[in-house]
Amino acid sequence: MALIKSISGIRGTIGGRVGEGLNPLDTVKFVSAYASVMRNRRNNDSNTIVVGRDARISGKMMEHLVVGTLMGMGFDVVNIGLATTPTTEIAVTMENACGGIILTASHNPRQWNALKLLNEDGEFLNAEEGQEVLKIAEAEDFSYADIDHVGSVREKDYTDQHIQAVLDLDLVDVEAIKKANFEVAIDCVNSVGGLVIPRLLKALGVNKVNELYCTPNGDFPHNPEPLPEHLKDISVMMKTTTSDVGFVVDPDVDRLAVICENGDMFGEEYTLVAVADYVLKHTPGNTVSNLSSSRALRDVTRKYGCEYNAAAVGEVNVTTKMKATNAVIGGEGNGGVIYPASHYGRDALVGIALFLTYLANEKKKVSEIRASYPQYFIAKQKVELTPNIDVDAILGTVKDKYSQYDVTDIDGIKIDFPDKWVHLRKSNTEPIIRVYSEAHTMQEAEQIGAQIMSVIKELAN
Repeated sequence: MALIKSISGIRGTIGGRVGEGLNPLDTVKFVSAYASVMRNRRNNDSNTIVVGRDARISGKMMEHLVVGTLMGMGFDVVNIGLATTPTTEIAVTMENACGGIILTASHNPRQWNALKLLNEDGEFLNAEEGQEVLKIAEAEDFSYADIDHVGSVREKDYTDQHIQAVLDLDLVDVEAIKKANFEVAIDCVNSVGGLVIPRLLKALGVNKVNELYCTPNGDFPHNPEPLPEHLKDISVMMKTTTSDVGFVVDPDVDRLAVICENGDMFGEEYTLVAVADYVLKHTPGNTVSNLSSSRALRDVTRKYGCEYNAAAVGEVNVTTKMKATNAVIGGEGNGGVIYPASHYGRDALVGIALFLTYLANEKKKVSEIRASYPQYFIAKQKVELTPNIDVDAILGTVKDKYSQYDVTDIDGIKIDFPDKWVHLRKSNTEPIIRVYSEAHTMQEAEQIGAQIMSVIKELAN
């Protein structure tokens, strides 16, 4: 059993002894701590907290625990039930709530669940707020409401409002999509996307939808992280149907993978690149992604004479950088599209609508669009160290050794070579350094990663 406590939320496997998994007692403790922070820090007059969940098997149990605890803390709850992460985020602002909790472990397997914690803007808590939640939970320093101040609960479905908000975006062209007469294949991994994505595609005017794993029962038919090795079934569907494009979402629908008409992977890193290409063509401006995302976004941004900026890994870091630089589009290389014209959160619904509009306007095959972008490959490796090794000192030495290159140290160490890069990040939970590297071929990416790894090993001896 596992329980991982971080400033971005609490996740763990269901069951086990107290402190060993995301069991009922630990769930109540962390929700109570979050409610305490919201009570002390809320920036509006609202006493409402929104709760939404994906379709995990443990979701209904978690929903009862979370809603009841919030009521016990004196908050009124808007329970939106089965809802995507971005739906829950926009529901917070539509309700003028003081916060929100999303019950989802994102791409983690079926035995996992998590508490994702939102502020009054429907965005993830910042580091200071997240640390305060952990501190209060550790001390179990919370006070529950008396009988005259117990909260209430009401249920509301925000799916239609979310879909309509997507349709209302200026760069979403429903008429163009209808005229294109698209046939689309989808894999929703038997989670909440199975409820939402078919409705979105119908509203966008897609002619035919070939559904794969759209029963929201939480019984994931394959590893729910939308990586190429997990998407063989939809690849076969693309080859055996006349689908123009395939879309795959993770269990909470904030990540989007695209499949070409021939069954090839578009590449998760290139979801954001393609959407950004379309957005920048019509609304030039700055872009942001995290340090471990593909350089292709930088290349596309510069094509339009605009500025690209990198942020530390983590959605809250990306959105903070986007606000600081007035970025018109941004996100993460894991298929996370953040479009400020909609809201500051990764949103696969927005990504699908913008991609289909782009595809309709370009009148090209998806594979042709993919071929138009610079070819990059990312290798992901790690160096295991002994617990007594000073990882920060090693990273500092690596930074000095490669100081003749463009080195960024806002999140580990990233070395930008002229035609490739390497990003080194230490793990917060184990004595390892993660080594991500990108180049124009996988061989080059692995080689430059291995080169830096050998330097780390020498320093560790």
